[in-house]
Amino acid sequence: MVQTSPGYGITIRVEGRPEFQPVAEITSIISREGATITALDVAESQLDNVVIDVTCDAIDSTHADRITAALSASPILKVRKVSDRTFLLHLGGKLELQSKVPLKTRDDLSRAYTPGVARICQAIAKDPSDARRLTIKRNTVAVVTDGSAVLGLGNIGPEAALPVMEGKAALFKRFADVDAWPVCLDTQDVDEIVRTVQILAPVYGGINLEDISAPRCFEVERRLRDLLDIPVFHDDQHGTAVVVLAALKNALKLVKKDLSNCKVIMSGVGAAGTAIARLLVASGAKNIIGFDKDGLVCDHKPGDDSIRTWFVDNCSPGDFRGEIHDAIKGADIFIGVSAPNILSERDIKEMAEKAIVFALANPDPEVDPMVARKHAEVVATGRSDQPNQINNVLAFPGIFRGLLDGRITKINDKMLIAAAEAIASCVSNEQLNANFIVPSVFDANVVTKVAEAVKSLGKSALK
Repeated sequence: MVQTSPGYGITIRVEGRPEFQPVAEITSIISREGATITALDVAESQLDNVVIDVTCDAIDSTHADRITAALSASPILKVRKVSDRTFLLHLGGKLELQSKVPLKTRDDLSRAYTPGVARICQAIAKDPSDARRLTIKRNTVAVVTDGSAVLGLGNIGPEAALPVMEGKAALFKRFADVDAWPVCLDTQDVDEIVRTVQILAPVYGGINLEDISAPRCFEVERRLRDLLDIPVFHDDQHGTAVVVLAALKNALKLVKKDLSNCKVIMSGVGAAGTAIARLLVASGAKNIIGFDKDGLVCDHKPGDDSIRTWFVDNCSPGDFRGEIHDAIKGADIFIGVSAPNILSERDIKEMAEKAIVFALANPDPEVDPMVARKHAEVVATGRSDQPNQINNVLAFPGIFRGLLDGRITKINDKMLIAAAEAIASCVSNEQLNANFIVPSVFDANVVTKVAEAVKSLGKSALK
């Protein structure tokens, strides 16, 4: 069943004559069109006319247009104005810069700027490491993209990618008090991306790579990690992997299975899929069978990138040769980061008892979650309107908080696994159930625990 979403929320200003009961007419029409009314306010009221603002969530833009058309078609209503609430939220962007220090007197100016600031510059010139202590570098992350793989929209370019990067920066601030800033590059050349980030790096304490298409994203990440003395994190890969592992740990606890004994089927062996597989293997998984758009991933091909090569070498299907519908039979776990409607109800029914299904394709998952729940014990998706949302915001704010606080220059799989364990631990045994295997993104304990786990491992590595 298709759900309405706040992402397609609209506010419609409608007027009508009081004697015709316009409120009843409005609610009847919107309900008939399948929208969800979230607010209804009388903006103006006179003896012969009433103006009503009705806010509702639609399924998509087409549905919103249909709702408006239905209201306009009523003989007793007049639609004055329609406002898209998501567009309103983005007017002027989602970020602003604020000074942390007072600038009210000449004394303030003398210390924050000239002549006092020269002393700070001299100190950093003498000891560049002081930049972490005396500048924004201490708490600032660059959210870097080339706009080549934005959400499910594809290669839409840097300008169109900016709203997503703004949102990412806003999440950094909201959940971990990390000052992040969008860096949207007007190039998709790997050499230019790497060199540009290298040049900009002195300002930042960390680099978060976002929405760069595979396989270029792998090379960008690898080269920047080698070049820079600050952590480089590709959230599309590692953030997803961390949250999947966290959710899986709790799901396995619920169904009383051990990962090492589980048959795992994966749909999607790109950036996210391979990163998930790496953490699963590092956590004890021994039987992973992967599929991509060309079918079973089992052999090396000419032109394979290092990521696919790793998957083939470490997730061999053995003697199995067949389609995903054959492989899914008797499987304990399905993890999809691919495309909609890969699996049917029959496929889920043929999985092992107490099966776990993570259908994470967005907005439409690999299998209808309502159908999957008929047969699987635990079901997770990437959608906010379904229980057990696998949301990267559970991972990256806390990870970077720990990296920055610990002055950690490199990130490794041990830190990512520790972050996953920290997320999983935020769901107590008393709370754990089939519809609650990951904590709320608004659980303040998540960032704290993840940050501490990453920071502790970073300190250990320095000893």
